[in-house]
Amino acid sequence: MTTHTVFNQSAPRVDVNEFSTNTALQDAVAVFAPDADTARLGGIGAEVGSASYQHDAELANTITPVLRSHDRWGHRVDEVEFHPGYHRIMEQSIGWGLHTSAWANPHPGANAERAAAFMLASQVEPGHGCPVSMTHAVVPALRLAPDLATEWEPKLLSTSYDPEFRDPATKDGVIFGMAMTEKQGGSDVRANTTTATPNADGTWSLTGHKWFCSAPQSDAFLVIAQAAGVPGGLSCFLVPRVLPGGERNVFLIQRLKDKLGNKSNASSEIELNGTIGWMVGETGRGVRTIIEMVNRTRLDCIYGTAAGMRQVVAEAAWHARHRSAFGATLIDQPAMTTVIADLQLEAEAATWTALRLASAHDDGAGEEDFRRLATAVAKYWVCKRGPHHAYEGLECLGGNGYTELFPLARRYREQPVLAVWEGSGNVIALDVLRALVKQPTSAEAFDAEMATALGRDERYDAQVARMRGLLSEVAARPESAERNARRLVESMALTLQAQVLLTHAPSHVADAFLAGRVDPVTRSMEYGTLGEGVDVDRLVDRA
Repeated sequence: MTTHTVFNQSAPRVDVNEFSTNTALQDAVAVFAPDADTARLGGIGAEVGSASYQHDAELANTITPVLRSHDRWGHRVDEVEFHPGYHRIMEQSIGWGLHTSAWANPHPGANAERAAAFMLASQVEPGHGCPVSMTHAVVPALRLAPDLATEWEPKLLSTSYDPEFRDPATKDGVIFGMAMTEKQGGSDVRANTTTATPNADGTWSLTGHKWFCSAPQSDAFLVIAQAAGVPGGLSCFLVPRVLPGGERNVFLIQRLKDKLGNKSNASSEIELNGTIGWMVGETGRGVRTIIEMVNRTRLDCIYGTAAGMRQVVAEAAWHARHRSAFGATLIDQPAMTTVIADLQLEAEAATWTALRLASAHDDGAGEEDFRRLATAVAKYWVCKRGPHHAYEGLECLGGNGYTELFPLARRYREQPVLAVWEGSGNVIALDVLRALVKQPTSAEAFDAEMATALGRDERYDAQVARMRGLLSEVAARPESAERNARRLVESMALTLQAQVLLTHAPSHVADAFLAGRVDPVTRSMEYGTLGEGVDVDRLVDRA
């Protein structure tokens, strides 16, 4: 049937090695994890780029988790059922050590190598990154309770994935989640009303409602609750789903959230009613305890957004190289060339920044003050850039991009969650203000890092001056600091990305960023507006 002959469509972008084709990620790994096992990263890249992995990702996002609150006889079971494709993806990611490899084998570059691997998997299936990230992030918080760490950490470091719902003592590996927010407080966790009362055996009984609890199928959770009888007693507790000996803990999943995106990942509301938990850290220091976990998951939000940007530009460039219109291949038409180059520039900046921050978390890096501020600044900016970047890439595919059979519609819905989770825009901006006041050494360390690139380019020097001016303004006028918080964080983020690129990336990438994002004369509001002096062809080659 000649009317149904298909031509001038791109082939499926499958069986592509997502590591060996991602030049920016390879370059950043070489800088920040020079001893990384690139053969292993190549193996991960080949697997996540395979047709079978992409099919599993599609199944996990279209045949979504289902809550089984009761069994057929009416017993409360509170279990979540996933498609087998989801479990196959989880088994691979845990097997690759994406959850705890940097803890299991700490060495220079360990966090950057783990970040690169996490980004490869998240590029194709981001939803499962939530339990993987929380399992990674729980380790430093758990170490504040040495006895609990001794019991749980060996199973956290295991590369065995076991989704069966049973006593953790009988399992080789476990995963963790957390539950902080409540419906009346949201980000204001100090307004939480969940209570914890001490038991004679040293455990605590928790009662309350948690508005968001991601990955409720996890083996255990860190939970925030008010310790009874303690003024300002907000404390952190380890709550397992199954108690020692095999008895089920009281962990009532009320419903799964129907979210805009992130469909493969189960997010829930839960009820605790005399639920047994063990205190982690000091009484009344729950926020300080769990913030160790939050900071790490914030970092993974940056990785996840950068991974999404890579998926977007890779799919857009693939389509543009295989599609013709008006007598020429799309990629060879200047209007499209500049859009793809601009999308790549954004992905480059996010990727280099992500691995730079990962390297600051390695043991012995000595960059605690720098990463305290830089992580929050990057989380705010990179994650906010994600949704519009996804839309612009989707538009490159035209009508195909807007259909569910192509991956960018799913990515467009996915990117906002990374900006919302672990602190939405205002929460992060206010956190930066708080750090500037309460931890001035973090501001000093951030400024010192930015100063290392001064003198290399006039446009960068001018950006540092603008950033310093805003910092001075906020310090001099604290009454208007909140109003100016977003302007300040945006300026700091652009300075950070420019500094990382100037210091480490190829010169044409840094030059493009300064022209397209920093210079007030040549930068613009939309993608596809890079000026004449930018080497767009080399950026497109990197896409």
